[in-house]
Amino acid sequence: MTARLADIAAQAGVSEATVSRVLNGKPGVAAGTRESVLAALDVLGYERPVRLRQRSAGLVGLITPELDNPIFPALAQVIGQALTRQGYTPVLATQTPGGSTEDELTEMLVDRGVSGIIFVSGLHADTTADMTRYDQLRGQGVPYVLINGYSAKVQAPFVSPDDRAAMQLAVTHLTSLGHTRIGLAVGPKRFVPVLRKIEGFHSAMRERLGLSPAETEELIQHSLYSLEGGQAAATALIGRGCTAVVCASDMMALGAIRAARQQGLRVPQDVSVVGFDDSPLIAFTDPPLTTIRQPVQAMGQAAVRTLLEEIGGTPAPPSEFVFLPELVVRGSTASGPSRP
Repeated sequence: MTARLADIAAQAGVSEATVSRVLNGKPGVAAGTRESVLAALDVLGYERPVRLRQRSAGLVGLITPELDNPIFPALAQVIGQALTRQGYTPVLATQTPGGSTEDELTEMLVDRGVSGIIFVSGLHADTTADMTRYDQLRGQGVPYVLINGYSAKVQAPFVSPDDRAAMQLAVTHLTSLGHTRIGLAVGPKRFVPVLRKIEGFHSAMRERLGLSPAETEELIQHSLYSLEGGQAAATALIGRGCTAVVCASDMMALGAIRAARQQGLRVPQDVSVVGFDDSPLIAFTDPPLTTIRQPVQAMGQAAVRTLLEEIGGTPAPPSEFVFLPELVVRGSTASGPSRP
């Protein structure tokens, strides 16, 4: 015990007597000094005495659509860490096919007295969904923040990547490599992020290649947000003569690479592929994937900061915080055929 006191005292730059007072919860120690001693405990790997551990400020629910797509665990990790640092306990609730719905998970979290809820890519992103469920939640006095997918019908803070800018980045990159026949593989049309990507794609194809809306529409293929969905969409687009495919998720992009290879084509020599998300491990695929990086860290931290302001009684006005994505160029894109 004496050796441990000495270690902690040396790390914190205080006397052993001061360390002893802090550990025993005695008064007469300045707040800054106390924090230094507690930080020294953490650094040296000692557990804080139970009486000194920060009490949980409450539970915060995090509802995600699924965890198969690596971007959702990545977001959950950032949000969970940010909540924990603020003394809250994150509760991860995941929808699974045939399992609990978003409404059921919300009810479960509310029944457990959560301080607030963060929804990731939930029903708020579906233009066909009934948005009154969020009004009811507001009426119950539960603060919430929504990530990915804006709806003017919901009076709450939203956090989104700039999907339109993402398509500008992808198309600009591919046209600079000489591609003139670029396809877009996206999810179902009813989702807000899909609609925004389509808008950005139309705009970029018009600006960069002079294509009409009808010509661009022929280069868009809707499918599922999955490897198989990406494979099906890319097969159709390659069949329409596309030498490059922009995908709405990294999982779809891996499917697009598979589709090209099944047709005896090489990536990137014959077909270039761009993903979206920059999910973990995507830099280590074969070839390493060129993708649009979602600013997961910034978005997750903003969602937590905004929710805690709501919980603290100083809510931000209902608005959308839009974060710029970033093009990450790797090995799945290369020069296309020269323009005629």
